[in-house]
Order: sequence, then C-alpha cells, then structure tokens
Amino acid sequence: MTTAPARTEPGPTDIRGRVAELGALRIQASAGPSERATETQHAKGKLTARERIELLLDQGSFQEVEQLRRHRATGFGLETRRPYTDGVVTGWGTVDGRTVFVYAHDFRIFGGALGEAHAEKIHKIMDMALAAGAPLVSLNDGAGARIQEGVSALAGYGGIFQRNTRASGVIPQISVMLGPCAGGAAYSPALTDFVFMVRDTSQMFITGPDVVKAVTGEEISQNGLGGADAHAETSGVAHFAYDDEESCLAEVRYLISLLPSNNRENPPSCPADDPADRRGEVLLDLVPADGNRPYDMHRVVEELVDDGEYLEVHERWAPNIICALARLDGEAVGIVANQPLSMAGVLDIKASEKAARFVQMCDAFNIPLVTLVDVPGFLPGVDQEHGGIIRHGAKLLYAYCNATVPRISLILRKAYGGAYIVMDSQSIGADLTYAWPTNEIAVMGAEGAANVVFRRQIARADDPEAMRERMVKEYRTELMHPYYAAERGLVDDVVDPVETREVLIRSLKMLRAKYAELPSRKHGNPPQ
Repeated sequence: MTTAPARTEPGPTDIRGRVAELGALRIQASAGPSERATETQHAKGKLTARERIELLLDQGSFQEVEQLRRHRATGFGLETRRPYTDGVVTGWGTVDGRTVFVYAHDFRIFGGALGEAHAEKIHKIMDMALAAGAPLVSLNDGAGARIQEGVSALAGYGGIFQRNTRASGVIPQISVMLGPCAGGAAYSPALTDFVFMVRDTSQMFITGPDVVKAVTGEEISQNGLGGADAHAETSGVAHFAYDDEESCLAEVRYLISLLPSNNRENPPSCPADDPADRRGEVLLDLVPADGNRPYDMHRVVEELVDDGEYLEVHERWAPNIICALARLDGEAVGIVANQPLSMAGVLDIKASEKAARFVQMCDAFNIPLVTLVDVPGFLPGVDQEHGGIIRHGAKLLYAYCNATVPRISLILRKAYGGAYIVMDSQSIGADLTYAWPTNEIAVMGAEGAANVVFRRQIARADDPEAMRERMVKEYRTELMHPYYAAERGLVDDVVDPVETREVLIRSLKMLRAKYAELPSRKHGNPPQ
C-alpha cells in the first residue's frame, strides 16, 4: 500500500507552487493506494468507493469532506502506513437535485477497517447530515474494527450507533451493503431505516462461519450464514437484495425520490401522467367474490397506483403481507396489504413485525398510509403462540394507533376478528374506512360462527349437516352482508371497485393538511 512520503524539506513557497502541490495530493488521494488494489477490487465484482458514489449521486455533485485526513496511530507498522482518507470517503452531493450525505468504505485501504480517524470522519458527516436535515447513505464495505488501534476503534463504533439512534425518525438513513460487515459493525445498518444488499459480494453476521462451527459444530458458508438472500428471505435484516451494484444503487436513488429530506418536510411531489379519475375496470375480475379463492394483491396495487409503479419493501420476507411505497396522483403513499396468495393473507409473527416497522417509518416521514384489507385472522398454532404472536401482533396495533399521518383503510373481502381491528380499522383511528361490496367484516367466518352460536340446534337436528348449512346461511345473511358495518358507522362508504383509485386520491387530498397531536410524553413503551 502506497502512502504519502514524509516531508523532509520545505515545500513550495509561492502560491502557484502550493496550489500545484495541493493538486498532486488530491490526485493521489482520489486514486487510492495502487492500481493493483483497484484491480483486485474489480476482480471481486466490486466497485471502488468513488465509483459507487458516482453512481449514487448526480453527476459532478459530490463535495468531499476531509479528503486529506490521515490517522495518527502508531505501533504494528501503522506509523509507516498513513494513506489519505484513512479508508473512508465522506461528503455530500445531490440525488435528483436534493442534498444527500454519504460515506463509503474504501476496502483497498486497510480493508475498509474502522480506526479512530476513520470513525471521526463518519461521525462528522453524520452530524452534518442531521444538522442539514438531509438523508444519509452509508456504502458499507469494511472488515470491521481496525485491530491495530484496539479499543479506540470500538469506541468509534459506539459513536456511530449513538448518532444512528439520534437521527432515527429525523432523517432517512439508508445502509447499502457492498462487502463484508461483521461483528459489532452490523449493528449500524440494523439501526437504519433501510438495508440494501448485493448477492454474492455482501455479507452481514455477528459471528462468522468459523466461530459458528467452533461453538456449535454447524458448517455453513459466508453467504449461507449472512448473504443477501439469507437476510432478504430468512432473517428480515435486508429490505432489498440485488444482483449487482449498479441496479442496487439505482434503486437507492429511486427510494430517496419517495422520501422527504427530513421529518419536518413532506415527501416530494411528482407530476402525474396517470389520470386521477382513471377507472379500474379490471379490478372487477381480479378479486373473486368467493373469500376462499386466492388472488394476487400485487395486481390490485398495480391497478391503483400511478402507472402501476411501486417499490416493495421486504418483498421476500413475510410475503403474506405487502409493504410498498408508491404514488397516487403524484403524491407518495405507503401501502400495507394482506396477500391472499401467501398463507391466505393471515397475520403471523413475521408479517406483524414487517408491517409495524413499515407503518412506523411512514409515520416518521409524513407518508400517508393506505391499508388494503383481506385478512382471515391471525395464524393459529403452538409455535406462533409460544413465539409471542400476542406481543408481535401488538407491535402492529401500536404502530397504527400511534401514527398521526393520514390513514385510509379499504376492506376488499374478509376482515375477521382481531386481525380486522389491527389492520387499521376505524376503531383504532383510521381517518376514513371504505369497503367493496364483497366485504365480510365479522368476528369470524360464517362456518365457525354458526358452529359456536347454533351448536345446540345443530346437535339436536335430525339432519345436522342440513341444519349447519341453514344456520351458516342465516348468520351470513344477518351479520355478514356487505352493508352491515356501513349501517353501524364502522365503514364510511361502500365503493364501486372501479372507482377506488379516484376515491383514494380525493380522500388523501382532503387529508393532506391533517393535524394530530399526541399526548405529551418522553416516548411510548411499545411492545417488544
């Protein structure tokens, strides 16, 4: 690794000489340690820190901070290896003309490991992002703490975590995993709003495969333990996973376009070519009236939002619920929807956690919520009960009850039991609740309800099955017809499915200036 030579004689004394010297130092700092190090990085299928920043930010907008910073550590040969930037590139630029702060680990320098100077650069850019009220993106590709600097490196991580927490809900924080992230370093991404990963080249874990094998005897690869697919499908740590860095960073830009710069602003509007009053005739055929027949809720979302475009969060984790960012008439919205194609759309532990975090994020950043309901209940089972479905389901309930952004719920078909209440029902504070003529709002399905309510009549009947069918029909007719909830004021209106998009847009426009005040308190104590 090359480094700046120690100065043994005075440099230039005239201004032009000094400027030339500065230019040479900048070239050296920008180029990195060596061509060989760059080639090694590229051979791994990875871009350099500056190449990544160029893809993320608008062309020519990056303004670097502390490019000439070098560490002051000694021992273990560090005093002879003092490269500029100290392995992290920090600064700000723009995405679609809006200010965004960024720091990017440079794996070519000390493997991107964090030392004292390295950490102080990150601390500074995090403080600047919070003070400026602008999003912060971290491009992570580092080998953890710089062992040669000992506890000073660990303290540097503590400062990052403290700032992650202080900025939570104030500015959007996005972590992009583009290389290894092990040990305590993994907690910073976990504290941020969104985590992106790239397949094959990025990994996150607290203890690596070697330690796992030594302690438990289990053998597993790095990607199997903490790769993009593992975290996108199994752990839920990663919100997004992509095949390459270029598509990953393009999606980061798209996400930023849907978010406000900070919690004091609304998300940016975008001119809409899709007519607000566009009728959704295909919805009549997309959703079967028979509540036992599945359908793809993604197609409903596509039909409702502008140009059919949306960004799904946690697409492959807990697929029985959909969480997505989209636009309605050019305004950003968060969509939460049950997915009948997966587990019939029931709420379970993972789905409750996924939706709760998404609702909290939308509420923090002034993004209105639209909830599409088709839920048969909570998933029954010993594993779910012992796993804490009560407290995990309560997380979603708490998130909705605590949210002050505009909230609209639309009941497409089933809305049974406690799951109906939890999915942003009117009783927990939804501003407007609509339903399609196919809705069934009830304590439980007609078959189960009839078995409980009319069990004696069924048991005494000469033909129990015929009596059961009769009682099911009677219960459905009396208590589950599509206008029962509307008659009691629990649904604001029953709408024609083809008019849903127009109804949602008009309602959100009315609610845009909504003001809601929470009780004075330090913070709540949500279920964990």
